[in-house]
Amino acid sequence: MSQGENPAGVAAVAWSRAAKARDRARRADEAADAQEALAARSGRDIHLRLAATHRRIASVHLSSALLQEAYARRMAAWSRWSDPRPLFMTGVAEACGADSAALTLVGQDRAQLAVAASDDVSRSAQDFEFILEEGPVRDATEGHALVFAAGPAAIESRWPGYGPELTGLGLTGVIAVPLEVTGLCIGALALYDPEPAPRGYRTCADVAEALTQTILLGPDPDPELYGGTDHRDTVHQAAGAHSVRTGLPVDDALALIKGRAFTLGLSTEAVALRVLANFGELP
Repeated sequence: MSQGENPAGVAAVAWSRAAKARDRARRADEAADAQEALAARSGRDIHLRLAATHRRIASVHLSSALLQEAYARRMAAWSRWSDPRPLFMTGVAEACGADSAALTLVGQDRAQLAVAASDDVSRSAQDFEFILEEGPVRDATEGHALVFAAGPAAIESRWPGYGPELTGLGLTGVIAVPLEVTGLCIGALALYDPEPAPRGYRTCADVAEALTQTILLGPDPDPELYGGTDHRDTVHQAAGAHSVRTGLPVDDALALIKGRAFTLGLSTEAVALRVLANFGELP
């Protein structure tokens, strides 16, 4: 968000989106009520199945409304530009009972395209996945299934390269839920140090579905999550620049940038900016 944007105006947009989501949830619940009434009169199970579908749709829209309302409240309370800008993903982490959260969008090759994180820790966790090409998000998107690991031993055993980096950030638990649309996986929601109860996996799945169906791709979408989404464009641009300078294939240039970031303890974005500033030369 730029300095010129009005926090109250952004909060108003979030409240409006929340109201629309609540209205969609209400209409879905009304449709479920009608189907249940038909089931009672006819005794046909198909109406109960349709009612369950409508209830599920209502739940997704309600989850979306709650996320929008949480963000609207944060924006309304943000009165000083010197304070960090509220992030939409902070509300996602809280809704799932997790310390941190990151939403990662991937391409058909499972390479990261964009990341929205709740804080620096979750952003670093995703950067390590990007560099090392292993971790919970990659497993969730490849397997189209929820991934869970708790405790340093389990994390480091499952991901020998990535695990020690994750625990080195002070994180000791992770859940990754795939974001799916008609059988296609477009990314995953990663939750770090989640509470074991009472919310559990079901809440994580509900929030992931709300993000996918109503916020990223819904009737009133905002894939940028109020400016909180970072794209990997700069990194890929730097890989192209290094490829031109050295004659290496772009994939090899990207691997070198990742390796240099890991060696220097910097983000891939920081190394990419240096590469671009140095006309394609690695720092």
